Amino acid sequence: MNLRFRQMQAFHAVMETGTVTGAAATLGISQPGISNLLSQLERQTGIKLFERVKGRLTPTPEATLLFREIDTVVRGFDHVTQAVIDLQNKQVGQLQVASQHSMSFGFMPRLIAEFARDRPDLSISFQSQYSSKIQEWVLSGLFEIGICEMPLLYDALDVHPVTVECRIAMPEASPLARHEVITPELLEGEPFIVMGPDHMTHRRTREAFLQAGVPLRARVHAHLFKNLLSFVKEGMGVAIIDPFVLDFDRDGGFVSRRFQPAILMEMAVITSSARPLSAIGQEFLDRLKTALVPYTLAVSD
Repeated sequence: MNLRFRQMQAFHAVMETGTVTGAAATLGISQPGISNLLSQLERQTGIKLFERVKGRLTPTPEATLLFREIDTVVRGFDHVTQAVIDLQNKQVGQLQVASQHSMSFGFMPRLIAEFARDRPDLSISFQSQYSSKIQEWVLSGLFEIGICEMPLLYDALDVHPVTVECRIAMPEASPLARHEVITPELLEGEPFIVMGPDHMTHRRTREAFLQAGVPLRARVHAHLFKNLLSFVKEGMGVAIIDPFVLDFDRDGGFVSRRFQPAILMEMAVITSSARPLSAIGQEFLDRLKTALVPYTLAVSD
């Protein structure tokens, strides 16, 4: 027996609304169309589904039993239809994003929250990690989108380069805060909190002090910009820090100024060149690129 779904749908609508008129309105077809589908279903199954009692359709006991089974089928189809509509409207899906640490404390959570606000069923996977690991994750397909620091270690990545200018952070009460721009000469003898010696900001800060003929007094070494800022707040010294940590810290206790010569940090938004992005991923990628524009000195695809 090969029952047609439209027959089951018409029967289900009549059972739900209690009338042929209600079923027709629900399914958007004519009343004769509903009656015809019911007659087809009765002939095909050999089961009497409705009796007319005082002019109204009354389901038979067999119809009540059949409705329990058909209800599962019709509601399941309705869920599938809604899922397709949601996917077309980008209302559901899974967003998989990984970023380097400094963006994970404020910038990325806010951006993801704004993106998810009108997508209540969106599943989100977000992780922060060191840049080399992020590249591995995107390459392997564990995450669709990554934001990492340069250099890139793999060729099979689509890359959107982003260059940001770091600023210098100092304790809130520092006399240096009276200057709008800080130079190595102003920092002679000032203790520094620095990233590890291999980090690009550490190397470039050392080069700036060397060219100025001023010794760099590195007092504390750490590996996260967030840690550097915590030491600054404790009065341990000054630090060159990326703008994502500085702009999204709400606790205060520090001030930041431009540093000359500029200490730049090259970053990249990466996706795998071996697999296409999901519709949700592509939409978020576009949103991310737009959000990075105010921080970006040079962007090229």
